Amino acid sequence: MSNIDRQSMRGFIADLEKAMPEEVLRIREPVRTHLEMTSLVFELERMGRSPVVVFEKVAGHDMPVVTNIAGNRRILSHVLGVSPQDLPSAFRERCTRYTPVETVARPAWAEVTLEGKDVDLTRLPVPFHFDIDAAPYITAGQITARDPETGVDTTGFHRLMVKGPNRLGVSLHSRRRMWEFHRRAAAKGQNLPAAVTLGIHPLHYMGSMVYAYPPHVRKYEIIGALFGEPYRVARCGASDLEVPAGAEIVLEGEILAGDHEPEGPFGEFTGYASHRSTENVLVVNRIRMRADAMYHSVVSGMSQDHILISCITREGEILNALRRNLPNVRAVHVPHNTCGGFMAFIQMKKTSPGEPQIAIMATLGTEFYTKYVVVVDEDVDIFNQSDVMWALATRVQAEKDIHLIHGAKGAILDPTSDPKTYTLTKMGIDATKPDDRDFATRLTISDEQRARAREILSKAGVS
Repeated sequence: MSNIDRQSMRGFIADLEKAMPEEVLRIREPVRTHLEMTSLVFELERMGRSPVVVFEKVAGHDMPVVTNIAGNRRILSHVLGVSPQDLPSAFRERCTRYTPVETVARPAWAEVTLEGKDVDLTRLPVPFHFDIDAAPYITAGQITARDPETGVDTTGFHRLMVKGPNRLGVSLHSRRRMWEFHRRAAAKGQNLPAAVTLGIHPLHYMGSMVYAYPPHVRKYEIIGALFGEPYRVARCGASDLEVPAGAEIVLEGEILAGDHEPEGPFGEFTGYASHRSTENVLVVNRIRMRADAMYHSVVSGMSQDHILISCITREGEILNALRRNLPNVRAVHVPHNTCGGFMAFIQMKKTSPGEPQIAIMATLGTEFYTKYVVVVDEDVDIFNQSDVMWALATRVQAEKDIHLIHGAKGAILDPTSDPKTYTLTKMGIDATKPDDRDFATRLTISDEQRARAREILSKAGVS
């Protein structure tokens, strides 16, 4: 397999089918873009499964659809080459080994070019995810653009509503780099040249979700660090922007400076339909793709494909921040079912009073999406929410262990935040044992006794 293929989505699927064949599900039954693909992935999750799904036959289209490439920790651990428990720390450590890119002259997506009247986004098998969505949405589109002032580029996910053959509604609601790049261009009365990449490797997905990094660093340098080699990119026609050489499809265009149009609602990661949007417009001037292109989609709503990587990236960011001053922090967990950022569990060995409060403040200061932080002792399994709830029920005195911070910045898509300022009250809970007295002894069962119990059950025909 060539280096470019190794960094591509199709290269990832080929590798996964060899190493973990149970994690690739090929659907040969014809499916519709309207609701069916999304419903199938959610039904798999209800069954406790989250494999990569390849829809080989899509009604009305001759292009397969790939989804759920980032739906479980086993897959992401495999591509990073670590164990699932080491995933957050390994991810964060590798992200700091910034690696310059390698430019490729002839990218995989240069085989087909559509321009002028041939530009028609409706030819792509774009799923309609939920009944309440305003239109089909491109959800796996990685938008790339440059800072008009520094020339440093970035890449990241932004929802893209198909409004016409060459017109996309886009929301830059994260209020991070892309939003600022557009603001700076619009202040000069200029459109922001942009390229939308479809069909990426999970390591690109992971690297693009990093939020805390120096302003002079390119996201592609972070993605290369995750690969352990230069990320291979190629220039496209949108002001010579660089995009992944191994991509499946590239849409070249620009985000308009002054135009705003209704966008949404859309089924967001909160589990609610979101009407909140920056209502920007992206016009597509050219479509480039492989001759045998596969369409890549991220299942919207609270799917693991939509949320899990943001959980892992936030776990890594928070763990990195906490360990600067609290080396006794053991682990961080951002649960998928709390919207991939709204809640964080911190496991620590408390060595002195006040440390849980420091952990709470540092966590809330690291990730503004997080609004609830729970700190527990090292005997509590933070990946088991029943265990965390047990600690809350038995180790918390509300009047002294619950800490409120009023008027803090929250996520624009959080339906509880103020609709004008997006602020809300955040909460930290110290669910560690009290410092000032002997505390009740927790009941435990040894590993040896558990092994013996499993042996007895196995002989009884229970597995």
